[in-house]
Amino acid sequence: MTADAEAQAMARALSSPFRLRTLRLCAHTSRTNKELAALLGVNPGTMLHHVRTLVQTGFLVAEPERAGAQGAREVPYRATGRSWTAKIPNAAPVLVETFLQQIEGLSPDDLQISWLGLKLNDASKSEFEDRLYALINEFKERGPDAGGETYSVFTAFHPDRQELPASSDGTA
Repeated sequence: MTADAEAQAMARALSSPFRLRTLRLCAHTSRTNKELAALLGVNPGTMLHHVRTLVQTGFLVAEPERAGAQGAREVPYRATGRSWTAKIPNAAPVLVETFLQQIEGLSPDDLQISWLGLKLNDASKSEFEDRLYALINEFKERGPDAGGETYSVFTAFHPDRQELPASSDGTA
């Protein structure tokens, strides 16, 4: 496979909120196709298609087989972490949809959401982006805490296009 074809396959694999949710479910716990299908509410055949796509692009890896409840052969899968640095074309809509799917049905008390408007010059914007990425990457790199609960973090940093232009005297 050429580098261009591989990049296209990776982009297609990550263009699906369903596949991104699958990667999230396999980030800290190995899960079988059957377990993933049950967690995501789809039939195992549909799930297998998505799992195979993620395995073929290196986003999931099969772990050693194990015996299931009735002795059936099961293959657990774990996320490789490759998606952390992969480029997702037109990422914003996919990531927002993934986030909305993940929080569907949660109690409002289970969500801690912040929304902040900032006014930054180029240096401060760069500092903010660098420090935010460093913090998120620090926690990603140190791995899961033993006995910890799983959480998701979603941030969106973007220009505020709804700001009214300032008048010549500095007021809005």
